[in-house]
Amino acid sequence: MTLSPYAPIIGLFAIAAAFALFSVAAARFAGPRRYNKAKLEAYECGIEPSPQPVGGGRFPIKFYLTAMLFIVFDIEIIFLYPWAVSFDALPIFGFVEMVLFIVAVFVAYAYVWRRGGLDWD
Repeated sequence: MTLSPYAPIIGLFAIAAAFALFSVAAARFAGPRRYNKAKLEAYECGIEPSPQPVGGGRFPIKFYLTAMLFIVFDIEIIFLYPWAVSFDALPIFGFVEMVLFIVAVFVAYAYVWRRGGLDWD
C-alpha cells in the first residue's frame, strides 16, 4: 500500500486539532470558576469602558489606514517571494507584470502616506 504524499500534512492537522480540543477541554475542567461582575464586563486594557452610542462609535481613519498598509505590504511579499524564486524561468512578460504590480503597490503606499497613515502621533 502506497502512502499518500498528503498523509504527513493530514496527520499534522489531526495532531493540531486534537491538541486544540484537548487544551480547551482541560482548561474547562481544570480552571477556576469564580465569576463576578468585573469578569463578565468588557475588558479594555484595564481602562473603564467608555459608553458608546447605540449604533457604535466612529473609528478614526488611522485604524483603516494601518490595516490597509498591513494588507498591501503583506500581499506584496506574498507575490514578490515566488516571483523572485522563479525569476530565471520567467520571460519578459513576468518582469513587466511585476513592474506593474510594484507600481500599483506604490500607488497604495503613496495614498496611505498622503492620508497620514505613516505619521505616529
